[in-house]
Amino acid sequence: MNSLPSGASVDIFETLDSTSLEAKRRAGTGRAGPRWIIALTQTAGYGRRGRAWAQDAGDFAGTLLFRPDGPADRLGQISFIAALAVASALGEYAKPEKISLKWPNDILIDGAKIAGILLERFDDNGAPMLSIGIGVNIVSAPTRVDYPTTRLVDHAGAVPSPEDLAAKIDRHFWACHREWVRNGFSEIRTMWLERAKGLGRKITVRLPNEEIAGVFEGLDETGALILRSDAGSRIISAGEVFFGA
Repeated sequence: MNSLPSGASVDIFETLDSTSLEAKRRAGTGRAGPRWIIALTQTAGYGRRGRAWAQDAGDFAGTLLFRPDGPADRLGQISFIAALAVASALGEYAKPEKISLKWPNDILIDGAKIAGILLERFDDNGAPMLSIGIGVNIVSAPTRVDYPTTRLVDHAGAVPSPEDLAAKIDRHFWACHREWVRNGFSEIRTMWLERAKGLGRKITVRLPNEEIAGVFEGLDETGALILRSDAGSRIISAGEVFFGA
């Protein structure tokens, strides 16, 4: 086990079912962290809505487990902090101007998904704990999906080790987290929107029972997406975004 400058410890496993499942197992044990759990190989990785997350040896699979600051009703905003941190970390390897963010929690290079984030909340004796699961395509990219994907090796002269990438994400994460704790979501929202793909353009949002097309106008004060359609503006708190009409 190593420690990062933030004080977060790092546990690296050759094989795990899932770094997020390992975080869940540790959430109520008094070993809450902040702690990075990294797997060189995952056998049951998962993303949003329980979807399988494919990973090859050399890709990044890590989860940050910690006890968050801030009101409980704002903890979902931490996913935007994590997205900014991953984007900034990847910008140390690939050209930053090629990196963008897709609502609510994907990171893109040249418009193709390179990383995803899964925020989960646990209860630890009445106190909230969060895990931020992060998957980054470093040497492989999924092909059987309905959106374009890419991998870091195609955009960078050198690719990081899992521990090096975790250290960079950790540094950027806590810098943004301090801003959020001090000043709220406003500056985080501004920074996120500066990198947002599709802002001001036509997108389609897939919901459980419908699809809505409209113009991506921004984020509200909670982080929900503001979509303007022919029927007027609509606030969407969860959904799958696709670019174009």
